[in-house]
Amino acid sequence: MADQVLTIPDSLSVSPPQIADETFLERLHGWVVTVDHKKLGILYVLYSVFFLFVAGAEALCIRIQLLRAHNHFLSAAVFNRFFTMHGTTMVFLVGMPILFGFANYLIPLMIGARDMAFPRLNAFSFWLTAFGGLLLYFSFIGGFGLYGVGSAPDVGWFAYAPLTARAFSPGHSTDYWALALIVSGFGTLGTAINIIATVLSMRCRGMTLWRMPLFAWLMFVVSGLTLITITPLTAAQIMLLIDRYLGGHFFDTQAGGSAVVWMHFFWIFGHPEVYVLVMPAFAIANEIIPVFSRKAIFGYPAMVAASAAIAFVSLGVWAHHMFTVGMTSVSNAFFTLSTMLVGVPTGIKIFNWVATMWGGRIRFATPMLFCIGFLFQFLLAGLTGIMLSVSPLDWQLHNSYFVIAHFHYVLVGAIVFNIFAAIYYWYPKATGRMLSERLGKWHFWLFLIGFHITFDTMHFLGFMGMPRSIYTFEPDRGWDRLNMIVSIGGFIQGVAVLIFAVNLVWSYYRGQPAGDDPWDAWTLEWATASPPPEYNFATEPVVRSRRPLWDLKHPEDPDWRYEQ
Repeated sequence: MADQVLTIPDSLSVSPPQIADETFLERLHGWVVTVDHKKLGILYVLYSVFFLFVAGAEALCIRIQLLRAHNHFLSAAVFNRFFTMHGTTMVFLVGMPILFGFANYLIPLMIGARDMAFPRLNAFSFWLTAFGGLLLYFSFIGGFGLYGVGSAPDVGWFAYAPLTARAFSPGHSTDYWALALIVSGFGTLGTAINIIATVLSMRCRGMTLWRMPLFAWLMFVVSGLTLITITPLTAAQIMLLIDRYLGGHFFDTQAGGSAVVWMHFFWIFGHPEVYVLVMPAFAIANEIIPVFSRKAIFGYPAMVAASAAIAFVSLGVWAHHMFTVGMTSVSNAFFTLSTMLVGVPTGIKIFNWVATMWGGRIRFATPMLFCIGFLFQFLLAGLTGIMLSVSPLDWQLHNSYFVIAHFHYVLVGAIVFNIFAAIYYWYPKATGRMLSERLGKWHFWLFLIGFHITFDTMHFLGFMGMPRSIYTFEPDRGWDRLNMIVSIGGFIQGVAVLIFAVNLVWSYYRGQPAGDDPWDAWTLEWATASPPPEYNFATEPVVRSRRPLWDLKHPEDPDWRYEQ
């Protein structure tokens, strides 16, 4: 067995050399000009966590407005801006950057590399993404009359034509929306190219594709899917700007264009984008669940194949968002079947996670609690997704609160839960300190309870006919009590996120020292110091199995045989 495992030289985990104390400005300058993948990964995560708080505040304002009938906390115009900015922020400024941030930080460490394949492109991609977010919110500042730049976008995060035409959006808010997403989209493309190049060309000796951690595998698949999906969105935004300023008529129905064309372009991006977001969440679960179950991942080849299948099938499901626009029965049937088909590889993944946990010695630490919550909620999200894939039922529920409940079960119940799991799991590696387990469990249980109070109730509002995107409602519809419950659940989630913020800051200064490998894990990022030195590894690792660090520490464990 000795020739089956990694031998890690002592020099591999050397602590970084001591350097003279830097001033604050010198440290700040170092972060601004850095090309170190770890610092850039942390910048991505901090950027996204900041916008998570911003988007959460917008969501709470929306829920205050809908707390009761005929409320006047927000006007209709301001409600539309908050609704648009909340959705855009969560998808483009929270979900994508934070997941690519984890990839930036972890992939070189996991595959035994010193950095990403293109460090300068890596830095350029982050600053493009950051500038895109700032550009979007600069329009929001203008909404309060500063600098004369107009107001925040108010056309929905999907920006359906003809609402985006100059006649219905005469200011510059829609232009800021389009330009901001074009800029951040180029940053995302750069990161995706970098991840693909890094996985293909930077693996250490012995790290074949079939020995690579599943996190790296899934981010490789996601990066390829990103290259395909960002392109039509960018093209549609360029066409929108041409319509608005150069006399084009791509989406102008009165001049021979088609508003439905925008819907096709947007959802050709928008539904594969769901998997661009959720597959990194899968990748996080693939690393955390085995470690806290004390078992190797069940069905490694099947997990890789299922990820590739999800990416492929997801490219053919976009028009299930468009069942009510008047497509032919053949089109409706095709998109119904393709939407159901994508549930097959997803079901394989859920089965493999449960099989990994089955019979394991599970430790219910905070990262594992969030992953268990993810498993339950993503299963329910998949079931309601299958319901909405049936076009006759979708005709009844389309644009209702049932749809909002479904996609929040995916975006929050799956993705945000696993983002929290990832932060609790890898925070010790990035900072050298443990997050508080006590505060972590308060965070988990409050967030779980608030989540279900909010989004379970939304399903019933959808069945009762409440449409999405309305800023108020009549008191005789029977929606009052349920909307109040939804809003209460939202505030419980807000309290949970505040506890999380306190935990982040308090643990950074007062948290217990983590050591190099606090979870007794097996992937290579835990083989080096916490936090890792700038060069990652003093000598290049050599691996001969899928669990190199675990096999070195636990040669008596028989599970290694199934990992060859």
